[in-house]
Amino acid sequence: MVESRRVGCLFVDSCSDEQTAAYEWCEEAFDDVERCSLATVDPTDYDVLWWHRDDPFDGAAVAGPQGEALAAYVRSGGSLLLTLGAMAAVEPLGFDAVGPDAVGWEEIPEPTGPLWKTLYADHPVAEGFDTLRVHTRGPGITVPYARYEHVAPMEGDVLASTVRGDTDVVKGMATVVWEPGDGHVLGIGSAVSFRQPTHDICHRNRETLVSNALGYLADGDGVRFTGRPKDVETLTAMREGLADDPLRPTFHVTPPANWLNDPNGLIHWNGRYHLFYQYNPTGPFHNTIHWGHAVSDDLIHWEDRPVALSPSPDGPDRDGCWSGCAVDDDGTATILYTGGRDKKQLPCIATAADETLSSWVKDPANPVIEETPAEPEVLRTEDWEGEFRDHCVWREDGVWHQLIGAGMEGGGGAALLYVSENLRDWEYRGPILSGDRDTAGTVWECPELLDFGDRHLLHVSNYEDVVYFLGTYDDGEFTAERRDKLDHGDFYAPQSMWTDDGRILTWGWIPEARDVSAQWDAGWSGTMSLPRELTLADDGGLCQRPAPELTALRGANTHHDELRLSSGDRQRVDVESRAFELRATVRLEDAEAVELSVLETPNRAERTPIRYTRDSEMYVDRSESSHDPEATTATQRMRVTPYDSPLSLRVFVDGSVVEVFANERHCLTSRVYPTSEDATGISLAADGGRATVASLDVWEMQSAWDAEREPSVREKPSTRP
Repeated sequence: MVESRRVGCLFVDSCSDEQTAAYEWCEEAFDDVERCSLATVDPTDYDVLWWHRDDPFDGAAVAGPQGEALAAYVRSGGSLLLTLGAMAAVEPLGFDAVGPDAVGWEEIPEPTGPLWKTLYADHPVAEGFDTLRVHTRGPGITVPYARYEHVAPMEGDVLASTVRGDTDVVKGMATVVWEPGDGHVLGIGSAVSFRQPTHDICHRNRETLVSNALGYLADGDGVRFTGRPKDVETLTAMREGLADDPLRPTFHVTPPANWLNDPNGLIHWNGRYHLFYQYNPTGPFHNTIHWGHAVSDDLIHWEDRPVALSPSPDGPDRDGCWSGCAVDDDGTATILYTGGRDKKQLPCIATAADETLSSWVKDPANPVIEETPAEPEVLRTEDWEGEFRDHCVWREDGVWHQLIGAGMEGGGGAALLYVSENLRDWEYRGPILSGDRDTAGTVWECPELLDFGDRHLLHVSNYEDVVYFLGTYDDGEFTAERRDKLDHGDFYAPQSMWTDDGRILTWGWIPEARDVSAQWDAGWSGTMSLPRELTLADDGGLCQRPAPELTALRGANTHHDELRLSSGDRQRVDVESRAFELRATVRLEDAEAVELSVLETPNRAERTPIRYTRDSEMYVDRSESSHDPEATTATQRMRVTPYDSPLSLRVFVDGSVVEVFANERHCLTSRVYPTSEDATGISLAADGGRATVASLDVWEMQSAWDAEREPSVREKPSTRP
């Protein structure tokens, strides 16, 4: 006997063999245990109730007065542990409107158990485990399970997913906690079976896990949510919990934790910049998308806001609230977004419930477009009845216009045009531009049309690149004159906002370039690019500049009027940092190439060279960026202006992000993951001749997430533009 808590072990009619084995273990582990029928139990007699169920869950088991009594007990401060199939009781008991979507029996040949989220590594239920990956069930046994796979709990917080052997099954969300009223409910929907033939490490881990769970619930030691918090303080705590990660960007927009992808709903509203983004609150992986929210008064200091948009259990967005945009509809902030349910993805609309844009009211008539167009025929895939999503909306001549991205049967992508008087009744007009038919399976995601006066820019994301077209748009037809890439690296699904002073600012998603397990261990995934100001040059080409507001984040400055480089020589810059901006003008003279190396160790065993060559090429070489074998090592390249013109270069390094701006025309964004603590150096070298680096400046950059911070980087303030 090791514990002194009063535990009630529930059953419906009689105990199955699995329940008997579980409850016999409980009687040995705790000194006051009683088996009790759900039909007659008085829940208030116990410190904690445990319902272990190996049969498929039957909602009738908790129907009627006894189920109501059990739910009332929890809401008034009681505690309940639900294991295996019993976790499916959360929906009929009213603890969550969304129950586990994957319920049944399985035989898995590998040892299996919880894959703890990094933020919960010190949760009381995980006490005693020195790893995020814990095997609690041996191989080759047929057992029941209940877990979330394609949907997320509406009210619960996911503590752990699933590990099977050496494989992280991040979408197997099997350990969840709820806080109904004043009570606590913990669900462990798999890998806790008690009828196993041997007493091995899996058994011991299982007993530790369940003992921890019962003790945590009986003691009432609640640990507050982190997955979908309603207050800024909890979001701040999440961010602080990951602040020691040297690979996590500090002056880019990142999620407080978990997953981030496409920027959404960018809008300058009542003097504040609002950046919404695709967010998964259940972990650092793409699944069950919500809208995260960050706000700023100055474009550089950001504050986390609670989740703005969540899937509705009975709505057309049950499986995800995907990408969309925000507009001002006669003084009302309004968003159009893609709702997903089953195999349909269709446009939905919501309006702001308050001036802070913190909550939104979905239109009860959603979706506002109920089917895909007949011509061109929209691409059907294994996942979707029609690849038809993402929205760009603007008002022209008193009429709303909307672009939706699509793929076409037979190949190619398309940007499809709709018009409306009221944002709710839409008339289809056809594609304004279509892609090549020989690119089978291509979808043009996140289309956006930007008006520069006598020229328009249309960009689309085609799974691989962000392609932009410069040309003219008139009466529903786009005529392309130039085509290029908006960025030549890790950059996707950009979206723009018009600022109150008439500028176009664009953000893009910078995805990870490391494997799923590394993202899981980090506890976060994805970051936004820096805001870019888009303009047209005198020659009609596209200019991309970092937003000028970013200079306010500059701290300590290191300046050189001129550095002359001889062939084979390497000069180190007297800066050690993973968060800096570098600005320089480079002349090749007679050199074949100039190399700027960042995130470099003293022995150069880890380094990320950025090379500019006489062949008018710039590339980021990631082959030696990291000792991590799972980090991407591919070299990324782009063409720049001819070598006989000086190269104007701005490079932003932030944790694992390298953002390169060349001649205010070309951008190349990379993800790199140095493993050495001293991978903080900067050096310059010329190859095959002489080169000159003129007016070199390096500024250490302050965090965008702590406006009151007074770090040492302010000791040498910069006055350079």
